[in-house]
Amino acid sequence: MTSEETVDVVLIGGGIMSATLGSLLSRLQPDWSIRVYERLGRVAQESSNPWNNAGTGHAALCELNYMPEAPDGSVSAAKAVQINEQFQVSRQYWAHLVEDGSLPEPRSFINSTPHMTFVRGKANIEYLKKRVKALEGQPLFAGMEYTEDLDTIAEWAPLLAKKRNPKAKVAATRIESGTDVDYGALTVQLMRDLESRGASIRTDHQVTWLKRQEDGTWRIRVRNLVGGNVHTVRARFVFVGAGGGALALLQHSGIPEIRGYGGFPISGQFLRTTNPKLVAQHQAKVYGKAAVGAPPMSVPHLDTRVVDGETSLLFGPYAGFTPKFLKTSTWFDLPFSIRTHNLGPMLQVGLRNFDLVKYLVSELLASREKKMAALREFMPTAKTEDWELITAGQRVQVMKKDPEKGGILQFGTEVISGADGTIAGLLGASPGASVSVPIMLEVMGKCFPDRMGEWEPKLREMIPSLGTNLSDDPEAAAESLARTAAVLQLTPSTALVAK
Repeated sequence: MTSEETVDVVLIGGGIMSATLGSLLSRLQPDWSIRVYERLGRVAQESSNPWNNAGTGHAALCELNYMPEAPDGSVSAAKAVQINEQFQVSRQYWAHLVEDGSLPEPRSFINSTPHMTFVRGKANIEYLKKRVKALEGQPLFAGMEYTEDLDTIAEWAPLLAKKRNPKAKVAATRIESGTDVDYGALTVQLMRDLESRGASIRTDHQVTWLKRQEDGTWRIRVRNLVGGNVHTVRARFVFVGAGGGALALLQHSGIPEIRGYGGFPISGQFLRTTNPKLVAQHQAKVYGKAAVGAPPMSVPHLDTRVVDGETSLLFGPYAGFTPKFLKTSTWFDLPFSIRTHNLGPMLQVGLRNFDLVKYLVSELLASREKKMAALREFMPTAKTEDWELITAGQRVQVMKKDPEKGGILQFGTEVISGADGTIAGLLGASPGASVSVPIMLEVMGKCFPDRMGEWEPKLREMIPSLGTNLSDDPEAAAESLARTAAVLQLTPSTALVAK
C-alpha cells in the first residue's frame, strides 16, 4: 500500500450526481480538495450514459405517473408542480454555468423537444382532461395544448396518427418548450470543469471499503483496477453517488441510517431507430400511461433523442429483471445486499407488490413481436426491420421499513445521510438526473447546515429562485423560463413570454 493522504471531499461514482455536487462545492469552497473515484474507464458510463436513460428533462410536462388518479377519481397537480420546480433549479444552474463559460455550447447537452402525452380510450381521455384542468393556472405549465382531434395530433407528431383508425378515441397534450437532455455529455463537461478547478478525477479506481475514524474522518480503501494496487485515503466528507452500487457502500459504512433499506433491481430495454425518414417525422417526447402494476420508470414513451449531435427515435422501456445493481457489476448484488435488518421490509414489499412481479414476468417473456406490438400502439406503421433493441441502464428501486406496512417500495430519489454530516449517499431512480441540482442542495443542507448561510449569497447568484416557488409568482416564473431559454438556446414558452 502507498502512503495515506487526507482530502476534504471524496465523491464515489462518476455520474451526474457526483459531478453536480463537485461543481457546486468547488465554487462555494474553492479551497477544498476534491477527489472523484470512478470504477469504469470513463465517467458517465452507467445511469448517466445517454443510452442508459430516456434523456427527458423531467419537468412533469408529459409524465403522467407524477399525477396519478386517486381512488376517488381526483387528480392532484402537487407532485408535478414540485418536480417542475426542481427541474427549474437545475436549469438555472446549467444556464449560469453556460453564462460564465464553464459549460460549452448548450446544444451539446440540451435541446428543445416538445413534451406530449398521448392516451387511447374513453377512461384515459377522461383522466387526461382532469389532468389538464388540474394544471390550469400553473405558471410553469402555461402553454399546454389539449386535443382529441386526430388531424391536430398528426400535425404535432405525424407518426402517432399515420394509418390510425380515424374513429379511434384518442387525446393528447403538448408543451413546445420541453427538452431532451444528454446527461452523459453534461456529466463529462461538468467533470472536465471540475478538474480544471483543481479536483482529481481517477477512473478505473474502485472504492471497496470505508470506515469512520475516531477523529470524524473516513478511511477509504481504493483499488486501482488497471494495476491492481490498493491504497487508502482519508476524507472529511464522503458522497456515495455510485448509482446501483451506493447501497452496498452505505451498508459497508455502518451508518445506522441505512438500516432497513433494501434495493430491487429493474433492467430495461428500448427500441431505437436512426432511419432518417422516420426521425424527420417525429420531433417530440410522447408519454402514455403505464400498464397496471408497472413501475413508474416503465411508462411507455416514443422519444426524440439527440446524442453526440445525432438524432434518433427511442421507444420503451421494456422492463426486465436481473440481480445486478449496475450493468457492469456482479450477479450477486441482490443476494449480497440482504441483511437481517432489511429482509423483513423486502419480503413485505414482495407480498404487497404482486402486480409488479406479474408485470416483470410478462415483460421477461415478451417476444420481439410483442415488443413491436406495444410500439405500434403509439406508431401504427412501425416496421420491425427499422428498429433495433438496445439494453438500457439498471435502476434500483428503494425498499424501506414502514411503521404501518412493514416495508414499502419507494419510487423516486432518496438521500441517506449520517447524523454527523460526514457522509451522504443517494438511492433510487427517476426523476434522478433532471433534479440533480436540488438533490445535491438537499445533501449540502443536511451535511453542511452551518455553512449554508455563508454559501447562500453565491447560491442565489447561481440559482436566482433559490428558496422560493416560481409557481407562486407567475411573473418570476415567466422571467426565469425566458432567461434560461435564451441562455440555453431553447424554445421559449410563448404563453409566458407574451405575458
